Amino acid sequence: QVQLVESGGGLVQPGGSLRLSCAASGDIFSINTMGWYRQAPGKQRELVADISDFSTTNSAYSRRGRFTISSDNARNTVYLQMNDLKPEDTAVYYCNAESYSKKVYWGQGTQVTVSS
Repeated sequence: QVQLVESGGGLVQPGGSLRLSCAASGDIFSINTMGWYRQAPGKQRELVADISDFSTTNSAYSRRGRFTISSDNARNTVYLQMNDLKPEDTAVYYCNAESYSKKVYWGQGTQVTVSS
């Protein structure tokens, strides 16, 4: 089993930045991919960014436009740096992990609200 705990959400003005963190615990070495999804009210959950080979890579980084996902294997943590935030980025952001055996785990979610 894998447990995921997110932190770092909150209220930010348009154009601002936030960094979300997701700390993983439990069967860390079973994790293949870790990522971030988001779900806005009335919309389906969508992938924001993910990183593969989490448990075998000391650190990784991947940029998706305004968002950058990075990992720190020593801290069992994945981060999502979000820059130039827009009101349409408002959503609940969920940390996700998928094991090599295709088990999927979710964090409890953290609210990000972009508003002036």
